[in-house]
Amino acid sequence: METKYRTHYVSDAKSCIGKEVTVAGWAHEIRDIGKLKFVLLRDRTGIIQVLGKPGMVPDDVIAKMAVQKETVLSIRGTVKESKIAPGGIELVPSSIEILNHVEGKVPFDITEKVPPEIDFRLDHRYVDLRRAEPSAIFKIKSEISFAFRDKLRSLGFMEINPTCIVGAATEGGTDVFKIQYFEKDAYLAQSPQLYKQMAVVGGLDRVFMTTPVFRAEKHNTTSHLNEVLQMDIEMGFADHEDAMSVLEQVSLNVLSHVKKTCPAELETLHAPITVPDEVPRYTYTELFDKLAANGFKIEWGDDFSREAEAELIKDLKHELFFIHKWPTKVRAFYSMPDSQNEEICNAFDLMYKGTEIASGAQRIHIPELLVKALQKRGLEPRNFDFYVNAFKTGAPPHAGWSIGLERIAMKMCNQHNIRECALFPRDRTRTTP
Repeated sequence: METKYRTHYVSDAKSCIGKEVTVAGWAHEIRDIGKLKFVLLRDRTGIIQVLGKPGMVPDDVIAKMAVQKETVLSIRGTVKESKIAPGGIELVPSSIEILNHVEGKVPFDITEKVPPEIDFRLDHRYVDLRRAEPSAIFKIKSEISFAFRDKLRSLGFMEINPTCIVGAATEGGTDVFKIQYFEKDAYLAQSPQLYKQMAVVGGLDRVFMTTPVFRAEKHNTTSHLNEVLQMDIEMGFADHEDAMSVLEQVSLNVLSHVKKTCPAELETLHAPITVPDEVPRYTYTELFDKLAANGFKIEWGDDFSREAEAELIKDLKHELFFIHKWPTKVRAFYSMPDSQNEEICNAFDLMYKGTEIASGAQRIHIPELLVKALQKRGLEPRNFDFYVNAFKTGAPPHAGWSIGLERIAMKMCNQHNIRECALFPRDRTRTTP
């Protein structure tokens, strides 16, 4: 779409040889070689070389090329082929408009091969985002969101928007952010779980959402944040096997879509993607036995440690796989117990490159079982009356899952710190910018 300051992005200019275009962005590099002057102009799609040559370009235009790096420019000119210019083209300008000067000093030079430490970059995220790597990450993250939404719409799911302000801890835990809500206490939602279930009970049948959730956990790790985006579904008249089948379709669509639409970004991040034909499924007990056979000391019923997950990757030789039929005691209270063995529940995780990127389960839809599950966890059923009562009005069997958007982006983008994949991350200490 054309605007007042731009007719083409840099990437589009490559198909406009011999034509006049207007590009806009930041002065990435300034070069002065004798009588020749060059500006490398950068926008979100790439970099184009702008040539200032006396006799070819008006003197007043060449004079405007003597700017500080990161100055904001709109440049009109003719696209020419060039064997030595980046991308094989350059722009011979007929006019340059300086849209904004740089005042003072830019916090760091984005052209440096080794960027500053992450905390310094996050303090100046508005500059950090101009680097090629963050730009690639957020292009890929955008395509992940699109592929998630697009596939679910094709499967008949409806998008909803649950609340983020709740009256009780939605996961039953204590790590919640308490807020003052007029004359009473409320909390920021840890999960849309209870509300997406009530949407299904209400007859919406198949729903999906992308929503922020908040966890008041005092961790300092490279794989956790205190505010994250969850991509969730819930589906009625379905069990955990049905939900896993949908998750398999969505995850394979995400991988194939990003591989197709973001080859340059994946190359920038050194993040090749392999798309399998299917996603294998293993029970918790099968993998427990494999770990035990490999000498891992683990008690049945324990969650798998990171070391155990890394061992499984080596042993199974799959980047993407399910773990299902989990011990009931390590899963959320609303997970449906197996009909033959209450010690096992119909819950599952999706693992990708050694990290859990999604989890889900068939839910308990029978009120008496739900109350019993709450009591077993030491929770007061009266605090969940609004939730339990919903199932007394006729609730169908249902199941669902949640993908952590930053978590899957981190693995697909070959990053080692999840904060790289949050636009403005919120961790234990960071509330700005």
